[in-house]
Amino acid sequence: MVSQHSLLTTEEEQVRELIEIQANAIRNKDAEAAISIFDRKDVVLFEIAPPLQYEGPAAVTKNELIDWFASFSGPIDYEVQNLRIHTDNGLAICHSLNHLKGQRTDGSFTDIWVRSTTCFRKANGTWKIVHEHTSVPFYMDGSLKAAVDLRPIQKTTQVRFERK
Repeated sequence: MVSQHSLLTTEEEQVRELIEIQANAIRNKDAEAAISIFDRKDVVLFEIAPPLQYEGPAAVTKNELIDWFASFSGPIDYEVQNLRIHTDNGLAICHSLNHLKGQRTDGSFTDIWVRSTTCFRKANGTWKIVHEHTSVPFYMDGSLKAAVDLRPIQKTTQVRFERK
């Protein structure tokens, strides 16, 4: 008999592996691999780029990712940090702080930390992303400016942000 602990650990490891597949797909600019872990017919995405919400089959498109990858002239450095995964009854909720860096084709350099929450559902033995929310905080000083200059600072189990 499989203990509840080992089942949860196995499920957590399965989800962790999918998050690593997604991170590697971004690093390698592999659009096919990046979209392979989404439930394409039932997904809802809240991304940094407009609109407010992407939903269903049109939410995850290979061509849009290919275009985004092409906006980087070199490799994309992508890290997933402070990943936490909670699994229960065929659902997994994950949250992390993700760091994206790379030289753009227009000469600019992207270096941004984002907050990521990803929800997986297990169906027929396979985990797929059904919801993903990526965001950056904004300054509450009336400017509504995105706070893309923040960096995480690790202190024991707490993570806080400070400006670079």
